[in-house]
Amino acid sequence: MSGPEDQDRPALPASLAGSGALDRLVDTARDYARQAASENTLKAYAKDWAAFTRWCRLRGAEVLPPSPALIGLYIADLAAPQGKTPALSVSSIERRLSGLTWSYAQRGEKLDRKDRHIATVLAGIRRKHARPPAQKEAILPEDLRAMLATLPHDLRGLRDRAILLIGFAGGLRRSEIVSLDHGKDDTPDSGGWVEILDDGVLIRLRGKTGWREVEIARGSSDATCPVHALSQWLHYARIDFGPIFTAVSRSSLKATPDRLSDKHVARLIKQTVRDAGLRPDLPEAERIRLYSGHSLRAGLASSAEVDERYVQKHLGHASAEMTRRYQRRRDRFRVNLTKAAGL
Repeated sequence: MSGPEDQDRPALPASLAGSGALDRLVDTARDYARQAASENTLKAYAKDWAAFTRWCRLRGAEVLPPSPALIGLYIADLAAPQGKTPALSVSSIERRLSGLTWSYAQRGEKLDRKDRHIATVLAGIRRKHARPPAQKEAILPEDLRAMLATLPHDLRGLRDRAILLIGFAGGLRRSEIVSLDHGKDDTPDSGGWVEILDDGVLIRLRGKTGWREVEIARGSSDATCPVHALSQWLHYARIDFGPIFTAVSRSSLKATPDRLSDKHVARLIKQTVRDAGLRPDLPEAERIRLYSGHSLRAGLASSAEVDERYVQKHLGHASAEMTRRYQRRRDRFRVNLTKAAGL
């Protein structure tokens, strides 16, 4: 079965005669349509659709047109599957629903998530199975120093040191880190670019909430300064155009033009956490699971002792509540409304 990317792409209306200019305009519209969602989101939606169509095929059900009653049965099976298939979390089920809604829309069909067959089943799943989200461990400054100390002093080590420091000081997501280019419009898949100034690095970034500027000031020591680390990497890797964080040759003597994937950031964090011996009180497999790319963002949010609104702006959060979710060690009860009210 064809994927949603093959369905209902912008095309020339039947009432118009084709021409070179109109054909080029159709290609332009298709390019814009492909940019409507990130590559990772599109891949996830494609997997969601494939899983749903397989579920329907095994039960002799028709995928089209969308049936709210069928979708209700599907999400019930995801929450309480028969056999050895593991149940999905509430957030994963909601993500599946988003993927199906998007996929149906690409086929010119509308899936009404407010239909009672879907909404009531989902409400019941939330009520029975919802629990606070599992939070990743924050990488605090002392942790980060220990992780940096495990890196080699070669080109690969320079790159990975810059990744960890820029990711931490910028409060960046792993996809944002690897999407950065040296200059504006260097590559079609750029997610932003950097400008090294006297006082620090200015990053113009296209994130989940739109374009924003991230200021990374210089640190107190070259050993932990993200600006110094980035400058060293760019200098010795001879990068003055295109992706900033690229692969390195096997000999670690030369940088290649190939942009790293965000999976490299995840692997780097887990490897340096292991090598630094963080959380020695836990078995290795368990402590490695505690850390991810979000650990860098959580570490900055938990360590920066400044007004909360500055952290919120820096991380690109739409609400202060979202920022508080990242703060693992907040000064709780600092504001005592009970006493303030006279009790």
